Amino acid sequence: MEHKELWGLQGEVPEGHRVALGTAAVRRAGRDATLVTWSRTVHTALEAAAAADQRGLSVEVIDLRTIWPWDRETVLASAAKTRRLLVAHEAVQAGGFGAEIAATVAEALQIPVRRLGAPRVPVGYSRPLEDEARITPDKILAQVVALCEADGRERSAAPR
Repeated sequence: MEHKELWGLQGEVPEGHRVALGTAAVRRAGRDATLVTWSRTVHTALEAAAAADQRGLSVEVIDLRTIWPWDRETVLASAAKTRRLLVAHEAVQAGGFGAEIAATVAEALQIPVRRLGAPRVPVGYSRPLEDEARITPDKILAQVVALCEADGRERSAAPR
């Protein structure tokens, strides 16, 4: 499966590049929160992480690349390090695959966990209505800030 909005992206791919199924990639290192995502939302998450950095929050972004199998080890190691997890995906939040990731991490580590997915609404025909249901960098940033403020721990990075 592929996201149609990724079709227009361009970039270099090394010849012979292969990735094993179930192997995530850490797209951005961080200390304050782990943000797990996949597909088009990776780009949105990286924008949100850059905005969080401006607020003094260091966010680690993990690109699952595949959701079955998914890379539990990478996610658990990152979440154990940051002690906070946000799972963001474009699918409807209720019943979305993000719930599996959130439950796995919560059961294993007993840390603060949040999910961000699309609302359970029909997707609008017009672009402004469709945008209301989209996951945006601002929506991700708001969840990261709320997650980091909820447990009262200090941020690891100084505000910039």
